Amino acid sequence: MSLLVVGSVAYDGIETPFGKTDKILGGSATYISLASSYFTEDINLVGVVGKDFADEDIELLKSKNVDLEGLQFDERGNTFFWKGRYHHDLNMRDTLDTQLNVFEHFDPIIPDGYKNADFVALGNIEPSLQQKVLEQVTDPRLVVMDTMNFWIEGTPDALKQTLKGVDLLVINDSEARELADEPNLITAAEKVRAMGPDSLIIKKGEHGALLFTGDEIFSAPAYPVIDIFDPTGAGDTFMGGLLGWLAYTNDLTPHNMRRAVIMGSVMASFCVEKFGPERLKDLKEQEIYNRYKEFRRLSVIPEIE
Repeated sequence: MSLLVVGSVAYDGIETPFGKTDKILGGSATYISLASSYFTEDINLVGVVGKDFADEDIELLKSKNVDLEGLQFDERGNTFFWKGRYHHDLNMRDTLDTQLNVFEHFDPIIPDGYKNADFVALGNIEPSLQQKVLEQVTDPRLVVMDTMNFWIEGTPDALKQTLKGVDLLVINDSEARELADEPNLITAAEKVRAMGPDSLIIKKGEHGALLFTGDEIFSAPAYPVIDIFDPTGAGDTFMGGLLGWLAYTNDLTPHNMRRAVIMGSVMASFCVEKFGPERLKDLKEQEIYNRYKEFRRLSVIPEIE
């Protein structure tokens, strides 16, 4: 099954209590593509980069079977850059610098060969751009979308319009509460799904994730990672693992959606073990499935005797 990924391709400068890097590959489309590449070989990326984008990063994406026909190269400026510093518990961070550069004028043009994609991943970009993508694709099986508080507060009308064309929304708990204007997550989920998405995943960081699909609610645990080095991109990696699994299995039943949530959590747990996407470059298939089995073991509750 083919997967279309639309979002940012960027460079990040990251500081955590455990280290620092001045410039490393980042962006929502990057993390989604790399994570999903372990499950499907038909990945089409749409984004924009500048004159400073390194050949080695292009080769990395190509080596993971990511098609780059839709990646725009704008020689008029540099690639989108973000710099941040994480606090000691890694749940809080301060943005030190944001340079939109060529991303400021990003216009997502979908190549003809991408328009019939089976699965569409809308990374965290302006809702009007996400809507423009939806207007160019042809009847995908599943459209998955991410957003953030900035768009919820700044462009609520455009966001709600885009949500009408989305099948699955993936957001964190604070975003769900703000979007629904409701403190209770269960009630918030009902209100968000009424805006358009049939299904909803609410990420709760170190406390796992909630899946709302059909009449079911599934609570997935978080993997107890011992060495959390850098949480940057974990949410996008989660989406990539989830979508990669769904594309691989071509199964959108509630039961397989549960598996997909676990697989997303598996990939995110690897992501945080090194700076940026470094851990996603050389994973082994057996590592992934061993951790998946560990997740399942953590979720099993013995019967009462």
